[in-house]
Amino acid sequence: MLEKYVSKVDFNSYEDFVQNFKINVPENFNFGYDIVDDIASKTPDKTALVWCNDKGEEATFTFGQLKYYSDKAANFFKNAGIKKGDPVMLILKRRYEFWFCIIALHKLGAIGIPATHLLTTKDIVYRNNAADIKMIVSVNDPLVIKHVDEAQEKSPSLKCKAVVGGSHEGWLDFNKELELASADFAKPTGAEAAKNEDIMLLYFTSGTTGMPKMVQHNFTYPLGHILTAKYWQQVEDNGLHLTVADTGWAKAAWGKIYGQWICGCAVFVYDHDKFVPKELLEVTLKHGVTSFCAPPTIYRFFIKEDLNKYDFSKLKHCSVAGEPLNPEVYSQFLNATGLKLMEGYGQTELTVTMATFPWMEPKPGSMGKPAPGYDIDLVDENGNSCDVGEEGQIVIRTNKYKPFGMFDGYYRDKELTHKVWHDDIYYTGDMAWRDEDGYYWFVGRADDVIKSSGYRIGPFEVESALLEHPAVLECAITAVPDPDRGQIVKATIVLAKNYTASDDLAKELQDHVKRVTAPYKYPRIIEFVTELPKTISGKIRRVEIRENDNEK
Repeated sequence: MLEKYVSKVDFNSYEDFVQNFKINVPENFNFGYDIVDDIASKTPDKTALVWCNDKGEEATFTFGQLKYYSDKAANFFKNAGIKKGDPVMLILKRRYEFWFCIIALHKLGAIGIPATHLLTTKDIVYRNNAADIKMIVSVNDPLVIKHVDEAQEKSPSLKCKAVVGGSHEGWLDFNKELELASADFAKPTGAEAAKNEDIMLLYFTSGTTGMPKMVQHNFTYPLGHILTAKYWQQVEDNGLHLTVADTGWAKAAWGKIYGQWICGCAVFVYDHDKFVPKELLEVTLKHGVTSFCAPPTIYRFFIKEDLNKYDFSKLKHCSVAGEPLNPEVYSQFLNATGLKLMEGYGQTELTVTMATFPWMEPKPGSMGKPAPGYDIDLVDENGNSCDVGEEGQIVIRTNKYKPFGMFDGYYRDKELTHKVWHDDIYYTGDMAWRDEDGYYWFVGRADDVIKSSGYRIGPFEVESALLEHPAVLECAITAVPDPDRGQIVKATIVLAKNYTASDDLAKELQDHVKRVTAPYKYPRIIEFVTELPKTISGKIRRVEIRENDNEK
C-alpha cells in the first residue's frame, strides 16, 4: 500500500531522505475508499484496530469489518440528512465507534470535527455556531449529553444528535441505528464526490490563549502523515502502534489512523478515563505494542515506576511530542528500557515538521531536523535569518512549495490566517535555536520567553534543570513582573512522592538550578502546587499561571 503513494520507501541517510522523499497524490484521494476499502478488498482479514478498555473489555477489528461498519455508518449519516460538506462533531473519547464514524464521514465527503468530552455548554455553543455544526455524535456521558442539550437552543444549525452506548430522549441511538442501516453504500460520484481540495477535517485548537482557532485540512491530509508514521514513529507493516491521545485531540490524527494504516500497521486503543502509569504500561506490553508515542508527561510518570520488572522485548520504537523532552527523562528511560526516545515537533496546522529520524542519533532535548518538504528557518524580530546558536522564531517558507499535510488556513478567518501566514512565510509562534549539526532546540512559545535584567531566558531550559532534581515531578516556568529587573523567573512545581513542600526545599531547588545552568536563570519565586493547568492535549497553560499571578 505504501509503495503506491511514495516514489521511494527506503533511504540510506537523512540527506537521501530529504532529497528524494516524494508523495504521489492521486486525483480525488479519499482515505475511506483508497486506503480502508482498498486494503479490505485485498486482505480483508488484516488487523486494523485492537481495542480494549479499563473494564476488561476487548475487541479487534479487521479492515474488512471496518469497511462493513463504516459503510453502515455512512448510510446512517446519510439517512440523518448528512451530505457532502456538512460539519459533524464527534465527541467519542476512545470508543471504537469513532473509527466507524470518521471513515464514514470521509466517504460521504462531510467535514469531521473531532472534539473533547471536556467541553462545557459555552464551548459547544461557540463551536456549533463558528462551524455551523449540523450534527453531534457523543458518548453516553451524562455531563456531555447535558451540555449538548443546553447548547442546542443557542445553536440554530444543529439539527441532529446521536448517542453511542445508550439512549436519550431527543437523541438517535447510534448503535441501534447502525445495526439497522444497510451495509451497501454507493460511493458518491460527480458533484457529490469529495475533491482533494475540499475540507475533510476541522480541529478547534486548544490554544494557550484566546478562543480556539479552526484549523482546516483537506482530503489529501492523511498522505502527509506517511512521514509521521513511517519515518518518525517507525511503525511496521503488521505491527501494532499506540499513540496516547483522546480522539478529540489532533494527535489522534497523527497516531491513531492515517499514516499507520497507510503503512499497514494496526492501531492499538486503550479506552480509559484516568491515566494510571502502571496500568498503561501493563496493557501496552501485554498486547504486544511494537511502536509507542506519547507526550513527555507520560514518560515522566513512567520513569517513576520500577521499569525493570516489565518486559519491553516486543516494543521496538518509542517517540515523543507535544512538549519538549527533558534530557533527564530521556536518559532514565533509555537506561531502564534500552529504548531511545525519538523526539518530534509539529502543530495541529502541520504534520511532523522536525524529528529525530531513523538515520539520526538522538540529542536528548533536541527536536531533531526538518522533515522533507518543510523549508524551515529561524528568524529574529526583524525577520532576518538567525545564525547557528542564535534564538529565533521557527518559520516555514512556502514560496517554493507548500509542505504536504499543511493546513489550508483557519476556517472562516482570513485575517487570522494572514496574521500567521503571509508573504509565503508561516510563523509558528515557537522559539528555537539551531546547533552546528543542524539539530533544532526548543526554547518556548514566543510569548513565554522571559526577559530579565537584559537576559533572555527560555522556560524549557529552567524546567529541564529542575526536572533533574528527584523532588520535581512536573514544573512550569513563567515570568513575574519586577520593577528592577523587568521580569523575574517563577517556578510552579508539582512534587514527586515522598517530598513535602518547605522553604528549605525551595532553597535547595534554587541552588540546584544555579549549579546545573547559568545562575541568573534560577527561579526567584517557587510555588508548590498539586497540579498544573493544562490544555486537553496535555500542554501546560503557562498563560493561566501568569493570569492567576496578576490577579493576586
